[in-house]
Amino acid sequence: MIILGTNSIKDTGYDVANSCMFNDDDSAELTKTFGSAGNQKTWTFSFWIKRSGISGSTTYSILEAGHGSTPWFVFTFNNDILQVAATAGTAAGWSTSAVFRDPSAWYHVVLAVDTTSSTSSISNGSTDRFRIFVNNVQQTLSGGSVPSQDADLQWNGTAGQHMFGASYGQFMDGYVSEVAFIDGSALNPSSFGEYDSDSPTIWKPKDFKDDVTFGTNGYYLDFADSGDLGDDESGNGNDWTEANLAATDQSSDSPTNNFCTINPLNTFPSTPPALAEGNLQCSTINADPGYFGGSGTIGVSQAKWYFEVTPTASTSGAPFLIGVSYDPAEAARLGTNAAAQYTASEYAYYGHNGNKFNNDSDSSYGNSYAVDDIVGVALDLDNHKIYFSKNGTWQNSGDPTTGSTGTGSAFNLTTGETYFPFLSDGGGAVVTYQLNFGSPPYAVSSGNADANGYGNFEYAPPSGYLALCTKNLGSDGG
Repeated sequence: MIILGTNSIKDTGYDVANSCMFNDDDSAELTKTFGSAGNQKTWTFSFWIKRSGISGSTTYSILEAGHGSTPWFVFTFNNDILQVAATAGTAAGWSTSAVFRDPSAWYHVVLAVDTTSSTSSISNGSTDRFRIFVNNVQQTLSGGSVPSQDADLQWNGTAGQHMFGASYGQFMDGYVSEVAFIDGSALNPSSFGEYDSDSPTIWKPKDFKDDVTFGTNGYYLDFADSGDLGDDESGNGNDWTEANLAATDQSSDSPTNNFCTINPLNTFPSTPPALAEGNLQCSTINADPGYFGGSGTIGVSQAKWYFEVTPTASTSGAPFLIGVSYDPAEAARLGTNAAAQYTASEYAYYGHNGNKFNNDSDSSYGNSYAVDDIVGVALDLDNHKIYFSKNGTWQNSGDPTTGSTGTGSAFNLTTGETYFPFLSDGGGAVVTYQLNFGSPPYAVSSGNADANGYGNFEYAPPSGYLALCTKNLGSDGG
């Protein structure tokens, strides 16, 4: 059994290689001021997004044009719904009734505007002047008035700076891919995506670049150049300027190859961890007692898997606990760690003394590890074994390729369960981890892929072990 995000695609004829990771703590954004206005009445904005920040009280901005005393246009996630507001003709603001808070999934969002339409009703999202689609489903809108017929919206004009990923103090938090702006046409989602032939309920990207007319101010951002993430590939040369984005913000996590991250919805409610860097950095909040830290968005019950974890900070000592859990929801509810009671589902390697922990019991296993050491995790669910390495050396003279023999394995895992990557701390310190499931948001000096060519790891995965990404699910990954 494989637990997938709602947009996970095993195979596709069109592969999206890259995305751009926006970390709201970095105030990352793309900006552009157009020299001349395009069509402000009719246009389409299409993009794919995998959300990282999930919060009912935080606004994560997507687009803004104009600000303050100038006319403005803004498109955001607010209270986990999509909201649009504009001043054009009459003040107008709309909200979707649906809530979008799945951090394991890629969403396709299309905003199609045509103020020339004579249709003015917005009941059930039916106005032709303003439409929002998510995964090819038109969204029900409420809360505002429809723009006046033939009104010029501020987007695609010259009044003020255009921003993508930001709105003057509010920033996007997540991965964005396949960004396209069509100047002069209000298009349907089918111009940019299609249903998967093998899984007809799954909406996926398609190669649209040569099939659409971008228009004068149109652009297409594919994030293929890590040194120029604002590069326009439409042929128009409408490049955007990067602010607080680095080459490491280019990610291989994409709508056609969805990588595991830490799940922000599965946390201990009273002391949730602080997540950052596309949910690939996790910091515990409370130093004592030790608490559940976080778990992955992808769970697996067969095949062989590899990932790396690097502790990067600790306020005292090395109370790091890294491993897997087959019941992370219960661990999050209780707030327990692998060194406490009620943790039969958790199997972990302890930084302080190198011991292994399970079910409130520890025993000798390997070497201690500390800040900046890289812990490799090899999860063999064909033989129900788990192995840990420290800076490329498998502990306890382990050999993850020995199959049922399990030479040097840390644990014999419980059979019949689905396992998730798992982090906690042993108490006495606030700790920070960086996760690498194959799409790291930080520099990797070695660069090792798995046997299928996926992932970017510091150390080579053992033979037969794969990165936790959807391209590996259903192939050699069960």
